[in-house]
Amino acid sequence: MGRVNVRPELRALPAYRFQPYPATVKLDQNESPEDLPEPLRSTALGRLRDASWNRYPDLHPDGLAERLGDRHGWPAEGVVVAGGSNVLIQALVIASGLGRRVVGLAPSFPLYELQARLLGAAFVAVPLGPGFAFPVDAVAAAMATDEGVGFVPSPMAPTGNAVAAADLAYVAGAVGPGWTLVIDEAYAEFAGGDAGAVAADHPNVVRLRTLSKAFGLAGARIGYALAHPAYATELRKALLPFSVSALQSAVAEAALDAPQVVEERVRRTVAERERMADALRTMGATVHPSATNFLLLTVTDAAAAHAGLLAHGVLVRRQDHLPSLAGAVRVSIGTAEENDRFLAAFAALPPHVGRAA
Repeated sequence: MGRVNVRPELRALPAYRFQPYPATVKLDQNESPEDLPEPLRSTALGRLRDASWNRYPDLHPDGLAERLGDRHGWPAEGVVVAGGSNVLIQALVIASGLGRRVVGLAPSFPLYELQARLLGAAFVAVPLGPGFAFPVDAVAAAMATDEGVGFVPSPMAPTGNAVAAADLAYVAGAVGPGWTLVIDEAYAEFAGGDAGAVAADHPNVVRLRTLSKAFGLAGARIGYALAHPAYATELRKALLPFSVSALQSAVAEAALDAPQVVEERVRRTVAERERMADALRTMGATVHPSATNFLLLTVTDAAAAHAGLLAHGVLVRRQDHLPSLAGAVRVSIGTAEENDRFLAAFAALPPHVGRAA
C-alpha cells in the first residue's frame, strides 16, 4: 500500500492518549458515577418517542440554548450548543486561531494543543507556576500582541486547582484586542463559582461548559459556549449544520428539568472528595488541592501505582507523561463504595510505590 495522502500537520500529531483497561471500579475519566435517575430517564425516553427520527433536527438547538441561557442568566443568542465541548474547542480554534496563535497552559487539557497543531495554528504553552499556580502575568504577556485564542481551564485540569476570578478578570482586561480568551469551566459546579461576572464585563471572553461532568451525561455528548451574541453568531459558522441531534437535546432537556438532582450530586461528590483527600494524606500520600471531581496525587512510581491499583480492580489515570507531573496519577471521585475500594487498594500498595516521592 502506498503512502496515504494527509496533511503533514496531521501526520506529525500523536493520537489522543487514552488506554482502556478492564476494571470493576472505573475512576479514570472524571465521569459522574451516577447515571440519570428515574423518573428523568423516563422523561427523556418519552421525548425520544415523540421526536421525529426521520426529520433533521433544528439547524441549531435553539430551545436547548434558551434553557441553558436561563440557567446561567445569559442571553440565548449568546449560547452555542455542540456535541460536546471538545467540538467547541475545535470550533474556537477555527474561529479565532487559524493563521494566528493559540495559547494554553502546561500542563493542561491536551486537546487545546492537539487542535491547534491539527489546524496548523502556532501553539504557545505557558508553564504553570510553583504549586500549579495560574501564571497570570505570563498568560497576559503571551496574549498582549498579535491575534489568536487562549484557553484557560477554571478549575484547572489535570491539576484540579481553582483559578481566582480576580486573576481571570486581570487577564481578560490585559490581553490585546485581537484575542479571544476562553475560560473552560468543565468542572465549575464542583468549585462553587464561575467566571460569569468576568465574561459579562469583557466581550472578548467565552465560557465553555459541559453536561458530561456534574450532569452525568458524558454519553449524550453535550457542550455549550456562553459568548457575547456577536461572537456567538460567528462561532456557529465554524460548526457543522444539524450537528446536535434531537436525541441529544431530549436527554439534555430532561436533565435540565431537575436541577436539584445535579445540586445533590455535586454536594455528595465534594464531600467524598474531601473525605478521600483526608484519608490519602493520612496514608502519607501527596494530594494536591482540588476544586473538581478528581484528585491529583504525586507518588514515587506512577506506573507501579497504576498497575498495583488495577490488580485490585481499580482503574485510575496516569498523568506522569505531562510536563511537571512526574509521579502523578489522577483519581476521579466515585460513589462512596467505589471510593472505599480505591482507598483500600491504595493502602495495599507497597510504601515505596504509593507514598510521596
